Amino acid sequence: MNVFLFQHFQNMKNKKSLIQFVKFGVVGVSNTLLTALTIWFLLQILHFSDYVSNIIGYIIGLINSFIWNRKWTFASNMKVTDTILRFIITFAICYLIQLGNLYLLLHFTTLDSFVCQLLSIAVYTIFNFWLNKYYTFKSDIQ
Repeated sequence: MNVFLFQHFQNMKNKKSLIQFVKFGVVGVSNTLLTALTIWFLLQILHFSDYVSNIIGYIIGLINSFIWNRKWTFASNMKVTDTILRFIITFAICYLIQLGNLYLLLHFTTLDSFVCQLLSIAVYTIFNFWLNKYYTFKSDIQ
């Protein structure tokens, strides 16, 4: 992850990109906390299954992330319908990757299920950053 961040900073061409990267990080951290807390609450307090907790947590995170990244991080001028379609495609790809990762961790390791959830969130975050930056909001950040 540190190599990823270093390479990204090396490729930053201007102050606007750096500010967007920092804002994306802030949204990402707050969104990760919201998603993780939602999953924890559903798993530990309401005793929902791992998968139902994961789906609900990511839906709440998806809504939060779209609002903040569209308006604050990238200040998108694209039509909402175009942006949301790209955002949903990006989410679907990243979500399926992390869900596959979660499945593997839950079934092939002895890690606690919440630790598996957290590791899968990290996988999701890496893929989500790249696709949002270079696909979802591409026309706004070139």
